Amino acid sequence: MISLGIFGIDNAVMAIVALLTGAALVALALWLAGLISPRSFNPQKGEAYECGIPTRGVSMTRFHVGYYLFAILFLMFDVETVFLFPWAVCLRALGGAGVAAVAVFFAILVLGLVYAWRKGALEWK
Repeated sequence: MISLGIFGIDNAVMAIVALLTGAALVALALWLAGLISPRSFNPQKGEAYECGIPTRGVSMTRFHVGYYLFAILFLMFDVETVFLFPWAVCLRALGGAGVAAVAVFFAILVLGLVYAWRKGALEWK
């Protein structure tokens, strides 16, 4: 086994100590938050808040599934830009293989866009 410095502590022991320390810090933070938090209850706290205006009707309404589909498509293409940034930074070091890999990545994304377009997910009805 690999020992750490002059202490001779195994990696497994250090991992267990780190996990226990993390759990203890989380428990301490939760205990302190419960200790110093205010304990007042007001019936208005349980009501829905809509810009200071009292709610009219039922506040829990169903939304059209188009909102969710549009949000998922937005996230898919937004995450694409997150994956492209490291590629753009290392473009010279990657060479032709990096360009080919991103071309495959773009092809998969374009196929997903074409699929969504043909299924009508981009049409607002």
